[in-house]
Amino acid sequence: MADVINSLSDRLLFGIPKKGRLHEHCLSLLSGADINFHRHNRLDIALVQNLPIALVFLPAADIPKYVADGNVDLGMTGQDMILESQVGDKIEQLLELGFGKCKLEVQVPIKSNIKKVEDLVGKRIVTSFVVLAGDYFEELDKKYLSDDQIKEGKKTKIEYVSGSVEAACALGLADGIVDLVESGETMRAAGLQSIATVCNSQAILFRHKNPSNPSLVSKITSRIRGVVAAQKYVLLNYNIHRNSLNEATKITPGRQAPTVSPLEKDGWVEVQSMVCKDNVAEIMDKLEEIGAKDILIFKINNCRV
Repeated sequence: MADVINSLSDRLLFGIPKKGRLHEHCLSLLSGADINFHRHNRLDIALVQNLPIALVFLPAADIPKYVADGNVDLGMTGQDMILESQVGDKIEQLLELGFGKCKLEVQVPIKSNIKKVEDLVGKRIVTSFVVLAGDYFEELDKKYLSDDQIKEGKKTKIEYVSGSVEAACALGLADGIVDLVESGETMRAAGLQSIATVCNSQAILFRHKNPSNPSLVSKITSRIRGVVAAQKYVLLNYNIHRNSLNEATKITPGRQAPTVSPLEKDGWVEVQSMVCKDNVAEIMDKLEEIGAKDILIFKINNCRV
């Protein structure tokens, strides 16, 4: 342990969620960016083997404060954690990572008489996001309560719990909750429904405004941006007669422009283009309809775009 601590002085510190919904995604992203490390059991610091970086494994909710205070240079966590930590003026958001997408939503029991968010004004809310929930309901209180009612303490009450937020209504602790929703399965299983969205969130890469090694931060950002782009796109390769090339390139314009190479067969060309992975089946159908042949898909592991 002492050897690891002594090795940190000349390394860029990178905060990574130590567990939870973002942890495995972040590790996969680091692997794709060729950031190689070995983490010893029960040790929350890991030295990167091929770059002067030390990974610091932290609770996801704490990473924004560590980066904002300059304890670590770079971090990955959810946008909801950054908003809740109120450190937006002390950090710089670098890149949306495309995973961990969810919504912070106001939820109430399906069987309750509360059908819209205004019905919760002046009632009890339980959440682990007291800052975001507090700001949200403060605006509703101003809109739906008089100044006298607010002075009399009739405004919405926000109470903090660290876990099992969805059980608060069933236990009689709250009239509604504010909690993260991904698929909605947990919400529905608890007999809850969403009536309003406080904010949308996904995992992001962000840095301290004055990191210890800005050039290394730029290198890491570029690598991770390449991995994120590679997850969104595939490389499409096909042959097409030159008479149909103009129509084909409208279907596959690429990010900048497609690569077109002549074939030995008279009048035919080969086309390569990056296309969105979500639309690839429809794109292949359209190409086939205009006479494209030998349509192939290649996975992209990393790229620079």
